[in-house]
Amino acid sequence: MEIKVCFDGKIGCRLDVFVSEAACVSRSRAVSLIEQGAVRVNSTKCPKNFKLKPEDKIEIFVPEPEEYTAKAENIPLDIVYEDNDVLVVNKPKGMVVHPASGNYSGTLVNAIMYHCGDSLSGINGVMRPGIVHRIDKNTSGLLMIAKNDNAHNFLAQQIKTHSFTREYEAVVYGNIKEESGTVDAPIGRHPVKRKQMAVTDKNSKEAVTHFSVLKRMEKFTHIRLKLQTGRTHQIRVHMSYIGHPVAGDEVYGPTKVIKSLGGQCLHAKKIGFVHPNGEYMEFESDLPEYFKLFLEKETKNEAF
Repeated sequence: MEIKVCFDGKIGCRLDVFVSEAACVSRSRAVSLIEQGAVRVNSTKCPKNFKLKPEDKIEIFVPEPEEYTAKAENIPLDIVYEDNDVLVVNKPKGMVVHPASGNYSGTLVNAIMYHCGDSLSGINGVMRPGIVHRIDKNTSGLLMIAKNDNAHNFLAQQIKTHSFTREYEAVVYGNIKEESGTVDAPIGRHPVKRKQMAVTDKNSKEAVTHFSVLKRMEKFTHIRLKLQTGRTHQIRVHMSYIGHPVAGDEVYGPTKVIKSLGGQCLHAKKIGFVHPNGEYMEFESDLPEYFKLFLEKETKNEAF
């Protein structure tokens, strides 16, 4: 990928800071690119702490990542539904959806490749065959998989037009006073913490989350959430933004994390979509054991 841009920011902005922002990479990755000579200012190699001036012309060359072919692995799957076009699975907490740096095995993709063989869509490439949408590693719940390209295109269009039903349940910190509500706040890359998302007006996209209260406890609230849009970490970012982060969230929650949860208490409970054959289909999964145990514990605490 090649990026050419004319600097129009504040005088004195460091080159590594600018490259990190412009190329959407971490600061360390930006420094590495600069040191490798992949960044030029006015056609000249400069150090990472070079201070930019208005009208400086910056060229950034980001090498394409090496393609890694995911391998099939015999990993048990909780299959909710399957036919020749679609596979619906219930993903456990702790399982990564598709291979990436540091997680090349043990993922959902490795498992579905073993189960489906060559019967998966190839639209998202060799790293994400069949993957139409995803949920975070430490979020449990339902996912649909496309078993051919026609099904993939058909399902992806519903996600694009927000006609795909996605309902979650979560336990969040604090007492949400309203019975229901909507968070309508754009989400984009965090301006400083590049691996995180944030509510921001800069380089962001529309993000809308609807919620309703299921049960109030002394320190937490059990809620249902419905996604109108599907941005990265949307529920976790939005709930943190309104002051009610998801319990167990190590990224967007309080510093003192509830370690026993092993990640955010968030479950993709229901999905609904129009099948390529034209029939509307809807699936729902039970709350996983970790979720139910946490609810029981907090409900008992409430009694004392």
